[in-house]
Amino acid sequence: MKKVYIVKYGEIALKGQNKPYFERMLLGRIKSALKSISVVEMYRSDGVIYVEAAESESEDIVLSQIRKVFGIAYISVAYETVSYIDKISDTALEYIKNLMIQKNIRTFKVDTRRGYKQFPLKSPEISSYVGGRILKGTNGLTVDVHNPECTIYIDVRKDKSYIYSEKIQGYGGLPLGTNGKGLLLLSGGIDSPLAGWMMAKRGMEIEAVHFHSYPFTSERAKEKVMDLAKIISEYCGRIKVHHINLLNIQQQIAEKCPENELTIISRRFMMKIAEKIALLNNCDALITGESIGQVASQTIQGLVVTDAAVNMIVMRPLIAIDKVDIMDKAKEIGTYEISILPYEDCCTVFLPKHPTTKPRLEKIEASEKALDVEKLINEAMEGMETTTVNP
Repeated sequence: MKKVYIVKYGEIALKGQNKPYFERMLLGRIKSALKSISVVEMYRSDGVIYVEAAESESEDIVLSQIRKVFGIAYISVAYETVSYIDKISDTALEYIKNLMIQKNIRTFKVDTRRGYKQFPLKSPEISSYVGGRILKGTNGLTVDVHNPECTIYIDVRKDKSYIYSEKIQGYGGLPLGTNGKGLLLLSGGIDSPLAGWMMAKRGMEIEAVHFHSYPFTSERAKEKVMDLAKIISEYCGRIKVHHINLLNIQQQIAEKCPENELTIISRRFMMKIAEKIALLNNCDALITGESIGQVASQTIQGLVVTDAAVNMIVMRPLIAIDKVDIMDKAKEIGTYEISILPYEDCCTVFLPKHPTTKPRLEKIEASEKALDVEKLINEAMEGMETTTVNP
């Protein structure tokens, strides 16, 4: 039997006249995800993408690579046959015999979608006919239309039909590159990698900026961030990571500003620098992993003061998500285990004992007057290093 991977999408189907553009983008992203896979054929037809890989390719690897592409509702490993009822029945019978061996199933039903409306039998008739052939050709199987151990799906097209039994959930969303580009403030924590992943899921290309305080923060801490970037690049494609040493700025703030304002003023500097980098790299927005109330600088008052430092829109996809849910999602996408490694980051350097939780913008701006803000930013930018992470 000829194996084909059927890729179906959800939200893209609602795009109206723009649907072909999104379909082309999705097809391109799947091709990119499978660049290391030997693909025999790949095409789209009637709202479905079909992928045929070489027989030597691992099914698990092919599925894993396709599943990481945003925009996909689900994937099925199907077996292709010609659109004649007896050929469909023969393929379905052989398919379920293999499932009986692999999974020891005892109950089944047949669910048919007749995409080709000129096919001589209607969907219920196809299901009934194929189900009868399966019952006659096997021992020990019974039909259970309410709670079957296995559902045999039949997708009837004009020239070809497809038989499968599983719908492997994709991540949904929109194809990468259909919603501009964002600059992610990437730390070594749990939140920011997930924030970048979530915005990429909405079609946004990702670049990143990482702030460090070397030598107060180690090279291993920087490597940890690059390891995180590597993981999210498997979903987001190639990522440029810009590295900025914040140490001199933090030292100046600690020396000249009130101790309890150190965190919020440092955060404002990060945002100002990130905005400059974003503009230089044609990014449309900043992305952070902030979740309201999680730490002292992430109170509503703190976020208002932080946002006032920049003119660019700031995306915070985790803003209302519980920490436990954030941790669970980080585990799912593969970043959690690296994020919890005990390496310091710049946010833990010069950490005040009692940071302000309800800062007032006019008070913070008054404190910043003790600093040569533009000079400090320009010096930090001059020392910027950029590396590229490939999936």
